[in-house]
Amino acid sequence: MQFADVKNDIAFRKIFGNGAKNEILVSFLNAVLKLEGNKKIASVTIQNPYQVPIVLGAKSTILDIKAIDNKGNEYIVEMQLTDKIGFAKRVVYYSAKSYSTQLSVGEDYYTLKPTIFIGILNFEFLETKSYLSRHLILDAETHEHKLKDLDFNFIELPKFNKTEPELDTLIDKWVYFIKNAETLTVIPANADDDGLQSAYIEADKHLWTKADLDAYEYAHIRETDDKAEKMLVEEKKAIEIAKKMLKRGTEIEIIAEDTGLTIEQIEQLRLEKQ
Repeated sequence: MQFADVKNDIAFRKIFGNGAKNEILVSFLNAVLKLEGNKKIASVTIQNPYQVPIVLGAKSTILDIKAIDNKGNEYIVEMQLTDKIGFAKRVVYYSAKSYSTQLSVGEDYYTLKPTIFIGILNFEFLETKSYLSRHLILDAETHEHKLKDLDFNFIELPKFNKTEPELDTLIDKWVYFIKNAETLTVIPANADDDGLQSAYIEADKHLWTKADLDAYEYAHIRETDDKAEKMLVEEKKAIEIAKKMLKRGTEIEIIAEDTGLTIEQIEQLRLEKQ
């Protein structure tokens, strides 16, 4: 087996946005939200199902799946590849907008259903050491949870370092899949959940169409180019800072420590000034 990088936008949408395999998203949601018994989600309807032509033309580091469960609750499952200025505000805005647009003119507020946001982040975002955190609207003193219709959950991939034998819970197994699938050649023996099993099968590139593979490679190249562009911008900023520090007579070792540039790069900048 040759599994895709689940963080790739094509792979992410193909796996979690597959309307014909919605047991994948159902299993993932139940695992993240720790739902048991009659509280478990039975089924979902994916609102933006995977389509290669649409995804191929997109250029974004924000990848989302929107779904409604059998009780009418709304879910936004988002893969965020890089940290962005204002990310926290955008999450609240995006969720609140999704919640408010449920109502048509003349409908009553009591018909509104909860909106649950799940962010899978390829960077560290919060101070907690746990890779999974949940954020609710609570009373600041009593912690009463009266305002229940907005629910925010974050999975921070860099904080997840468990190995295969250490996977205790279903959410452990799901996050292991998202973070490590591309490095595996077989489905882990402890992937004993039907939805998770389906996810591994959907991630096997040997079963993909040529259109899927082409779109996957295109997305990978685009992501690599975006990273290179970001690194170039950051390096240019570091060079400008280094030039100003040289002008002030700052020691080269301190400039290197503050900017991340090498001693050789800073020496070259110093020579160019002469």
